[in-house]
Amino acid sequence: MFEAATLVDHFPYVGIFALLVLGALGFPFPEDTTLLLSGFLVAQDVIKPLPTLMIVYAGLLMTDFSLYWVGKKYGKRVVEHKRFHRIISPERLLKIEEKFKKWGLLIVFFGRHLLGVRAQIFLAAGVMGMSVIKFLLADAASAILTITIMVGIGYWGGNSVQILKKDVTRIEHAAILFFLILLAAWIFFIYFKSFRKFKDE
Repeated sequence: MFEAATLVDHFPYVGIFALLVLGALGFPFPEDTTLLLSGFLVAQDVIKPLPTLMIVYAGLLMTDFSLYWVGKKYGKRVVEHKRFHRIISPERLLKIEEKFKKWGLLIVFFGRHLLGVRAQIFLAAGVMGMSVIKFLLADAASAILTITIMVGIGYWGGNSVQILKKDVTRIEHAAILFFLILLAAWIFFIYFKSFRKFKDE
């Protein structure tokens, strides 16, 4: 089996799509990391912008909809399923259902930006019987924002690396490492803050 990096290296577009799907299935390939990688590879001229954005967008919508479909098919029985019980507990489902009643589509739109709860929200949307059209509209709009932010950050980071290679060759590795650490810390802080706020509501 190819390692993730090898897959992306040899088949970049297929690799990126596969990483998104595998991440949704529970493998250790976070969606945000894949989006950052996509932007980085575009900046490095490894892949082209338009096909990358199309594949990433299709991948997000497909993986999100698959979770929604599972929730819609199994209903509240999803919490009894061995695999999905680890994603969402009965207590968590009840809390999200209450938020759906209050906020509706906004839960789907903003929920996909909350690390650790997006899968729960997509499952809950199906369980709650949200219509396919409404779910896809909210998720499609939200995915555009996600791609803009995460792929944009990756692209900016890739350009920064190019500049470092040209102008600061001697400190290249240290600068890149420092940048990645700051980027990871910033993303973790934003998502952790959002997640805590969501849980406390």
